[in-house]
Amino acid sequence: MIHKIENAINKVFVGKEEVVRKVLICMLAGGHVLLEDVPGVGKTTLASALAGSMSCSFGRIQFTPDTLPGDIVGMSVYNMKSGEFEHRDGVAMHQILLADEINRTSPKTQASLLEAMAEGQVTVDGEKYLLPQPFMVIATQNPVEFLGTYPLPEAQMDRFMMRLSIGYPERDQEIRMALQFLDKKTPDTIEKVCRAEDVLEMKQAVCAIGINDMVLGYIEDLITATREEERFVLGASPRAMLALLRASQARAYIEGRDYVKPDDVKEIADSVLLHRLVLTSEAKLRKDDTSKILRSLIAKTKIPVV
Repeated sequence: MIHKIENAINKVFVGKEEVVRKVLICMLAGGHVLLEDVPGVGKTTLASALAGSMSCSFGRIQFTPDTLPGDIVGMSVYNMKSGEFEHRDGVAMHQILLADEINRTSPKTQASLLEAMAEGQVTVDGEKYLLPQPFMVIATQNPVEFLGTYPLPEAQMDRFMMRLSIGYPERDQEIRMALQFLDKKTPDTIEKVCRAEDVLEMKQAVCAIGINDMVLGYIEDLITATREEERFVLGASPRAMLALLRASQARAYIEGRDYVKPDDVKEIADSVLLHRLVLTSEAKLRKDDTSKILRSLIAKTKIPVV
């Protein structure tokens, strides 16, 4: 079923199979994704296609400086006829939520997503409302234009399981994209492969994927290496360790195995850890590359023979 979902998405989102697979890994692992890329590369198309292929409800909010927390989590509105306050749902009451240009809204509005991402619920006027499951936030931001933006703080970056970049398509891929555009193949026409209930069953199956103590130790060694690296003022958090663990289980599930291999961990470690690491002031002055440092740490960490 998961490969059918991949194929359905790849028919309308051309040439980015690896990105699609990592987004599905996040979905099955119960995580959220930050897509950081320039405009027009298909971030919205990917989110819409994901929701359509799994028959999930899709909500989108375009973040602007005047977006309010109530637009996301909902609000209480006074009904003059009944003389009582009524709850109005926010856009978060969807299974797949696209938070477009999340860094263009105020920190207060950004923070309103934290409870939804971490606990699968929102609180409005002291009342808690459970979000529909499966629930996933796909946030986007433009890494080039910073005028009028509010950079995400480290605490919020840590809530995203992965940060991904889509990139420009190759020549033949872009031509295929043009042909599909002429054939009117859009996310609205995507094949509905499964139901939301099927996704929940697959998420439960991911939690049952076995992981050897040696592989668990390998994950801990990677996390510890980022904390001991002198060029990082902030290493990977315990939440990052758990995210890497669950994402490794999801990758093993997609690969058709009931156990995690070190290769599963190594394959996704950079996507899970890179956005959580912060360079020291001296390293920034030297223009050190966070990605190169992380890849070096992964290469130096001893891989267990399981």
